[in-house]
Amino acid sequence: MQLRICLSDYEPKDVIRIIREWTELTQKEFGKSIGKAERTIQDYEAGRSRYYIDTLYKIAEVHHVDIVIEKK
Repeated sequence: MQLRICLSDYEPKDVIRIIREWTELTQKEFGKSIGKAERTIQDYEAGRSRYYIDTLYKIAEVHHVDIVIEKK
């Protein structure tokens, strides 16, 4: 099963959480899968840190997620 997520429908902090919950991984496991620390994932999900597009590319590649960027 593949998840398709439209970035314009969510706050940036929610995108990471939605994808992680879809993968059914803990923050630690999800971070490890994309080469990030658990604390980094916590910060992304809390909105304390911003992530770059390369992070989304890595998530899409590793977790088979289609990420769509659309104008509202």
